[in-house]
Amino acid sequence: QVQLVESGGGLVQAGGSLRLSCTPSGTIGSINSIGWYRQPPGKQRELVARITSGGSTNYADSVKGRFTISNGNDKNTVYLQMSSLKPEDTAVYYCRIVAEGVGVPGNYAYWGQGTQVTVSS
Repeated sequence: QVQLVESGGGLVQAGGSLRLSCTPSGTIGSINSIGWYRQPPGKQRELVARITSGGSTNYADSVKGRFTISNGNDKNTVYLQMSSLKPEDTAVYYCRIVAEGVGVPGNYAYWGQGTQVTVSS
């Protein structure tokens, strides 16, 4: 059973910074990509940033230049460094990992439980 352990959310004032982390626990296959998504109150979930196993990254336009996604020393851990936070960044942030199956064909997506980020004005 794969679980994603997320941490780092919280309450911060506008202009501040937070760092989110995501680490899978359990037996997981080779990871293809890890992404951070967010769901603001009353809105749909959206991609914030993603990093592939090859190190390629992509970001939502709204966070470019402010957020950075990176791998930890353990490449299964991913960080999302968020700087110059704005009230509109307030959302529940979810980690998503796409990995190969273990002993079964195909790729599988796993979601974290979400961590709340609140930015006050």
